[in-house]
Amino acid sequence: MKIWYPFIAIVLFLAVVSCNSKADKKEENQTKVKAEIPELKLTIDSTKIIAFYTAYPKLAKFQEEVLALYKKNKSTQLWQDNKGVDEFAHTLFNKYKGLEEEGLKANYPYKELNTVFENNADNKLSKEDTDLMISNLFFYYADKVYAGFDEKTTRSLEWLLPRKKLNYQVLTDSIFKKSTISDDHKSKMFSQYYKLRDVLKKYREIEKKGGWKRIEIGDTYKSLKIGDSSQVITQIRERLFITGNLKEDSKSAICDSVLMKAMKNYEVRHGYTPKNTILLEHIDDLNIPVSERIKTIIVNMERCRWIDPELEKGQKYIEVNIPEFKLYLIEDGKIAFTSAVVVGKAMTKTVIFSGMMNNIVFSPYWNVPTSIINKEIKPGMAKNKNYLAQKNLEWNNGAVRQLPGKNNSLGLVKFLFPNSSNIYLHDTPSKSLFERESRAFSHGCVRVAKPRELAIELLKVDPSWTPARIDKAMHAGKESWYTLKKKVPVYIGYFTAWVDRNGELNFYKDIYDRDESLIKLLTEE
Repeated sequence: MKIWYPFIAIVLFLAVVSCNSKADKKEENQTKVKAEIPELKLTIDSTKIIAFYTAYPKLAKFQEEVLALYKKNKSTQLWQDNKGVDEFAHTLFNKYKGLEEEGLKANYPYKELNTVFENNADNKLSKEDTDLMISNLFFYYADKVYAGFDEKTTRSLEWLLPRKKLNYQVLTDSIFKKSTISDDHKSKMFSQYYKLRDVLKKYREIEKKGGWKRIEIGDTYKSLKIGDSSQVITQIRERLFITGNLKEDSKSAICDSVLMKAMKNYEVRHGYTPKNTILLEHIDDLNIPVSERIKTIIVNMERCRWIDPELEKGQKYIEVNIPEFKLYLIEDGKIAFTSAVVVGKAMTKTVIFSGMMNNIVFSPYWNVPTSIINKEIKPGMAKNKNYLAQKNLEWNNGAVRQLPGKNNSLGLVKFLFPNSSNIYLHDTPSKSLFERESRAFSHGCVRVAKPRELAIELLKVDPSWTPARIDKAMHAGKESWYTLKKKVPVYIGYFTAWVDRNGELNFYKDIYDRDESLIKLLTEE
């Protein structure tokens, strides 16, 4: 039997040599074939690009950017190689199909796009037009997600805050790096956008599971307090548990301190003054369907697209959120001061805009607007000859102004940031209004609940202006002006959904009915 061992060894050796020889020859042939296939190089010049937009006019808004893109790439293709449409293009298409995650609809205007990716056999586009179709998808996606509606549209929605300028050049760098258009560009977006996007995902998951049941109450329902027992309590527990307001659902029908604490937290985050009772209005708020909450989140994500992220990088600025009835002084990214505010009535809306605060006026006169003179003062004077004196008013060069003092409509101090709408922040003698949950009562200006404290915060940079000196100036009965050494930006915005610095989602009533028109634009696109 030993005689066979050398023979077997030789056979095995020849087999291995033969296999290696075949493998080497196969690799050699593949290399030869590969060498025979020239590298794909399409010429996509201005002539072909212009012709493309003649055929697909709905994409014409991107023509200038696409021309610049291909010029930068020496008029050659960006998304294809010898094997066809490359992996990066497919990644982009998948991002497009996932636009729902961004609160948007995937409605590219030409169905030819789908044939490029989903069924190559049906793709009737030339290779050049295929490349151009994908490039336009890139700008379509960037425009929808990173820019939102154009400035003409936002102005028609009375949004006058400075618009973010989207730098497409920076975004297109990802094409050449073959790194997907994604959260790599977070610095290009207002940070609130991503916070809202996260809660949108959470609320969509809740919706997929059926949302939450409507809390059923009888016609005699008035309120519930700690110690009360009711099947309504069981329903409230379940509702709060679904949205994470309660960590667990005990199923108990008795109102205890755990439930009341969760309910108070809910009330604060939905624009209510926290109470020790669960009122009918709180039940109504809890019963707003998850689908409506999702719309509110989506609307506010769109508003975030319009805001320049550089805004929140400022060392010191003031922000006012109209539906929240709150003012914040931000310093180095942290809340340094906050105050309740009163904003304009529905008929005299506070304008959504920004300005640079340059002056603080102590013991101010109030120069009465012409509209108020015509609507209120002149009729009052016609009925009462002592009307001006009783209201502490006087004529001033053909106009009317109110003298300084504690009863002045502007209170004891005002904060000016010049603007065409003549809007400013100021004190008020009507302090009781700050106790209301809904505080839309002014003629458009923003009344501040804590004006003295705001003045102290703003003047900390000037040691000579002590709190005592500020108090003296406020009660002097004589108008005096202080010019800020460094102007402070003031941003007046409108957000009905907002994730605060604690990561808590807040909803506020749409006091000016601005959400509905915006959601229509987003869903009709």
